[in-house]
Formats: sequence, C-alpha cells, structure tokens
Amino acid sequence: MPTLPAAVAQADGSFELAEHRIIPLQPFTIEARVLGREDYRFDRGAALSPTDLALGWGPMSQPDVVANIRIRQSNRWYYWSVDSFPIPRREIETHSANMHMIPASAQVAEQLAKVKSGQTIALQGQLVRVEGRDGYRWVSSLTRDDVGDGACELVYLQSLHIVTP
Repeated sequence: MPTLPAAVAQADGSFELAEHRIIPLQPFTIEARVLGREDYRFDRGAALSPTDLALGWGPMSQPDVVANIRIRQSNRWYYWSVDSFPIPRREIETHSANMHMIPASAQVAEQLAKVKSGQTIALQGQLVRVEGRDGYRWVSSLTRDDVGDGACELVYLQSLHIVTP
C-alpha cells in the first residue's frame, strides 16, 4: 500500500492531497456487500485511489441474488453479467456500483487493504471532485440512477468498518 501524503486544508473547504485539489461535494455513508475489489498501482488515479470496490446494497447485498451474477473489474470499471436475471436489470444497476476509494489516513488505508469480496462493510466519507495541477479531473457521481461512464462514486474514505467477515 503506498504511503499517503498529509492533506492540506484550504479556506473554501477543499484540500490539497498528493498534488491534487480535492473538493468535497456531499457526505456519503453506506453499508454494502463487497462484490469485488481491484487494486491499482500504475494508472493516473492510483496515487490517490489505490483500490476500487464494487459494492452492492439492498437486493444486491443478498447472497442468493449475487450468486447468480458474474462480476469482474478492470481498468476502473465494474462489469456484471447474468444467464437469467435473479432481480430486474434496473435493480442491479441502481443497487450496485464501482467506487473509487481515496483513503483519508494510513489507518483507513490499512482497513481498506483488509477488505475482501463477500464481506459486508460500512463506510463513511465524502463524494469528491479531484483536480490535478496538470488539468486532470475526476468527478464522483452524485446519484444512483446513472450507469456507464461517469456513474462511479469517488469516495474520500474517512472511516471503514468490516461488519461481517
């Protein structure tokens, strides 16, 4: 796990982290089942977000439902497929998401490193927009009705608790 630099707060509520400006957009909390995890070291976002978690809540947290859905992650995307739908397609789309995690501290990064597929976790943080000094932008979705490019949550992760192993 990479060493995280300290965040430097700004007067407008944003803060600097690893040569990026982080702008909080709205508070975020969820208790969800981990459908998958993917770690990154070499892509543009890895300095801030070393881990993506595919999470499911509501019907997508039920073992009998997710047992019938194939899940994979690659290149910051979450993919799912089914032979037959255990729940309506729209419920899968609105009750699961790929979430890019930006650990707020070394302790949170350590907890994040322990997370495994199949666990239920509770997390708290902020959905954020990231602006790099080089013009790079990465923006969280703020709704669960979206799908496709831009539908992922970008979470400044302030606390994480493994509810069930």
